[in-house]
Amino acid sequence: MAIKVKLQMFEGPLDLLLHLIEKNKVDIYDIPIVEITEQYLAYIRQMETEDMNVMSEFLLMAATLLEIKCRMLLPREVNEEGEEEDPREELVRRLLEYKMYKYMSFELKDRQQDGWKNYFKGPTLPQEVAAYQPPVDYQCLLGDVDLVRLQSIFQATLKRQADKIDPIRSRFGNIEKDEINMEEKAEYIRNYIRTQGMGKSFSFRKLLEHQGNKGELVVTFLTVLEMIKIGQITIRQDALFEDIIITTVA
Repeated sequence: MAIKVKLQMFEGPLDLLLHLIEKNKVDIYDIPIVEITEQYLAYIRQMETEDMNVMSEFLLMAATLLEIKCRMLLPREVNEEGEEEDPREELVRRLLEYKMYKYMSFELKDRQQDGWKNYFKGPTLPQEVAAYQPPVDYQCLLGDVDLVRLQSIFQATLKRQADKIDPIRSRFGNIEKDEINMEEKAEYIRNYIRTQGMGKSFSFRKLLEHQGNKGELVVTFLTVLEMIKIGQITIRQDALFEDIIITTVA
């Protein structure tokens, strides 16, 4: 009958390595790589997982440990400064970083649990106390400011306000939009022409005299052009700059 062994779950290969180092009570700066590697491999042989991503991380670390173990058996490499390089140096650095973050997470978790034990009381100050404002000490507020200084501050404020005004645009009047109903204006002009009678002629200038502003003049001119286009009226001008004569089509 096989003996069932319950394995401790680890966050990752670095977590397992850190556990083995603490379990064996060895110096993290002088890891017995042979012993730790054997214990690490013994653990992953007993792992049962269907997640290949998780298993691949542990196998990658196992390959790294075997590589370090082989390099430990070879003569040490020498860096540019003439010092021997320790094959375990990179692993030690990663373990120290992981250990720091791990214990930081424990500290944050403890603070979170302690935070749940804190209770805060809302303010219960009387309304008259909460609304109280200390009186203003004008002597302390003004300090060494005298009337001359106040006058200079006032003049400087007025100058800043004056500088904000555009000397040209500030003189512009308000631009108002003339609301002209083109359909009504066109109907008015047609009625005016009808009153002249079919085949009658009249002055275009006289027609314009009945318009109130530039907008109405423009609408009148456009309406006349439209009526010429559809053949309701004809125009003639005997000489340059003379009055335009409009004739209704019979």
